[in-house]
Amino acid sequence: MTLLQRFLPLLAQLSDYGREKLRGDLSAGLTVGVMLIPQGMAYALIAGLSPIYGLYASLVPLVVYALFGTSRQLAVGPVAMVSLLVAAAVAPMADGNTELYVGLALLLSLMVGVLQFGLGVARFGFLVNFLSHPVLSGFTSAAAFIIGLSQLKHLLGIDLPRSNFIHEILWAAATQLGEVHGLTLLLGLGSILVLVGLRRWAPSVPGALVAVGATTVIVWALGLAQQGVAIVGSVPSGLPSPSLPPLDWGSVQQLAPSAFAIGLVGFMESIAVAKVYASRHRYEVDANQELIGLGLANIAGAFFSAYPTTGGFSRTAVNDEAGAKTNLAAIFSAGIIALTLLFLTPLFYYLPKAVLAAIIMVAVAGLVDWEEARYLWKVDRRDFGLMALTFVATLALGIEQGILVGVIVSLIVVIYESSTPHTALMGRLPDTETYRNLKRNPDAMTRSHIVIVRMDANLYFANVSTFQDLILDLDVNDPALRAIVVDMYPVNQIDSTATHTLQEIIETCRRNGVELYLAGVKGPVKDVLDAAGLSEELGEERFFLEVHDAADAAEARVDEEAERAKSEKPVSS
Repeated sequence: MTLLQRFLPLLAQLSDYGREKLRGDLSAGLTVGVMLIPQGMAYALIAGLSPIYGLYASLVPLVVYALFGTSRQLAVGPVAMVSLLVAAAVAPMADGNTELYVGLALLLSLMVGVLQFGLGVARFGFLVNFLSHPVLSGFTSAAAFIIGLSQLKHLLGIDLPRSNFIHEILWAAATQLGEVHGLTLLLGLGSILVLVGLRRWAPSVPGALVAVGATTVIVWALGLAQQGVAIVGSVPSGLPSPSLPPLDWGSVQQLAPSAFAIGLVGFMESIAVAKVYASRHRYEVDANQELIGLGLANIAGAFFSAYPTTGGFSRTAVNDEAGAKTNLAAIFSAGIIALTLLFLTPLFYYLPKAVLAAIIMVAVAGLVDWEEARYLWKVDRRDFGLMALTFVATLALGIEQGILVGVIVSLIVVIYESSTPHTALMGRLPDTETYRNLKRNPDAMTRSHIVIVRMDANLYFANVSTFQDLILDLDVNDPALRAIVVDMYPVNQIDSTATHTLQEIIETCRRNGVELYLAGVKGPVKDVLDAAGLSEELGEERFFLEVHDAADAAEARVDEEAERAKSEKPVSS
């Protein structure tokens, strides 16, 4: 791959392009483009923006990611999760000022893009590892409830205050049940039935577009707008003009935590789905290049009226099923959006907002991860607890606070697990030279006066106390204990703190007449022990490649000392 192809992955994808790939990309591009029209408009409502901004966010970012992204199936654009985070960040600052609201949303897009691009250039793609799957699953499931309930006002046709707390939304709705607009509710529920029915029995049919088209015609033909049904109204036509997002240092400081959360969550959502389809089609995605691609997409989008975007689960699945082979499919999708903006926006005048709310509710219903909760309950209760904690924290404390709690607890778990690695007392399996954990292999044989131990981790400052406790808990003061064999094979690295601790262990064992042997010491670890002088102090004869050889040597030494002590014992007359 040339340097230019590495910088512009689309060029590498097109190096062997043919008619079959073009057919697949064209089919996928048209399908996703049609899907994006109602979806983008609906997601803009979640972000607190006019529906037109959903179409703007489905234009330039798609083209830019197509040039710089490494996933061939990922469908970038507005998504429910990021839209909710945008609303949570911007609404408190805008205080009802529509122009300020739009400006802050575009500034946020620029900040997210700069952050993602910077992390990609700095090769910080590994940061995604600190947001564990249970945390993301718990956050996504809670956010799905918040997103779905945030659309109640459009579904019921009543005015509800904006809130990120479901109890506030439900209470406000309950106090206004008598004001529910019947026609609006009927349109919304009917749209939900159409969306669910088509997804189940005719998945190839674009349900959102069918619902949008049918209800728009019904509202226009029956004059339902005059009877109180809320409609989208005038949608500006034409492509977005380039403009500089409003740059204000005070706003940048206030939006910084939200930009970090959106950048991290957006990248996590994107890279997770990208890896699934890369594995399915047997190619690699580069996490750092993905950050660069998403970052440039958001930066460019900010100059063309697009709020933050990322790769979406549902559209990517549709993109793949429709035959997408390269990122050219995304450019075709952007073409559909461009044609819509140029010629079709007047058709959306009578589009009822209740239908957009129905599209959102059906879409986010699949984000509640019941299956993952059941799986974690069965497989790993600790991860289930982490998922549940993030879920509850997001509902109780808010969107950004919820994911922050999840990340902090994840880091605490990582630190705890790192400082308390698995340890084992080992015995030899019958008729073999293989040594295994005595707890899991009760039939394993042990040797008198010799104990064999293992710690499954590198030795460094955070876990040396666990290693020291492993040795000293054997009670080196016990006269019956004559030798300790440490299986060092799991240790790939050792730091200076660990060498000091090992020095103390050697001295403690020597004072109590206990021989210490090390087995399976790897080259880099041996180099550190040599430099620290521990190899010389312990004695090169105490190092062995295999545990069995070390145990035999220890046994021979114990027997030799026993014979010597026996021969030196005075004979009574």
